[in-house]
Amino acid sequence: MTGIVYKSTGSWYTVKADNNEFFDCRIKGKFRMKGIKSTNPIAVGDVVDFEIDETSDAITGLIHNIHDRKNYIVRKSVNLSKQTHIIASNIDIVFLIVTINNPITTTSFIDRFLVTAEAYHIKAVLLFNKIDTFDEAMTDDQLYLQYIYTQIGYDCLRVSATEAKGLNALKEMMKGKVCMFSGHSGVGKSTLVNALEPSLNLKTKQISDLHQQGQHTTTFAEMFDLSFDSRIIDTPGIRGFGIVDMEKPEIKGYFPEFFELEDQCKFNNCLHKDEPNCAIKTALENDKIAWSRYKSYLQILEGDEEQYRNDIYADGRNQDLD
Repeated sequence: MTGIVYKSTGSWYTVKADNNEFFDCRIKGKFRMKGIKSTNPIAVGDVVDFEIDETSDAITGLIHNIHDRKNYIVRKSVNLSKQTHIIASNIDIVFLIVTINNPITTTSFIDRFLVTAEAYHIKAVLLFNKIDTFDEAMTDDQLYLQYIYTQIGYDCLRVSATEAKGLNALKEMMKGKVCMFSGHSGVGKSTLVNALEPSLNLKTKQISDLHQQGQHTTTFAEMFDLSFDSRIIDTPGIRGFGIVDMEKPEIKGYFPEFFELEDQCKFNNCLHKDEPNCAIKTALENDKIAWSRYKSYLQILEGDEEQYRNDIYADGRNQDLD
């Protein structure tokens, strides 16, 4: 039988078969995905082949084959373990949920996520959530970020899950697609899914007043069928987002505003760091490129995970980085 993985708990997988039945499945033997070293051999969104386990009293399945992935989102932990984890696969569009405060989403986190989406050819949209809670200063901060990323070419939406603002536009973008919601714990992923499809009634929690950080409510990635011809993958909150296996010369290609100008650099192999007559640095000095984006680029280029961790700490985020 063939089906799609809807939930992964690390050892068991919920698979929706072609006949629309759901089966609890385990892995038959060991899987080693070519070119991928990951803590999870199978991810939500994978298309798999499985057989009914005749040795089990319950009707369960054994997964024996994973189909080639169209794409996937992968991250590396920014703690000392440096483990690599595939968040989800075979995604049509990924929505990164951004909050200005309560909790803070840093530009370095946004940029690392967008670079990974670019690298794996996944359309990314920024969802600015909790707009109903903004004061004037927060609104200015949000609109400035929206300006930066819209200028680059990314779609941005302003939404309020609690007051149902912007949801119709969001639904239109999601129709007919496999979508993924991602972001820090506490940005409102599960609340937003509930607002789009109230019958799901996913668990939600309040933000911690002490650290202004979210509490994990989604423990495992899980996909849901929605009533308006869409599928949504709800994912656990992510605190840190480490970049996985990118060579230095390729990183600049995942910053669209750099890619657009780099043919004007004096050197074809310009890394936009110390080279003379660099079009990127000229654009930066002329405010054609955001300094926050260039800072993120340098951090990724130099593999400066320590500085990235420090930036997260400086924004008051909890020290227990995953």
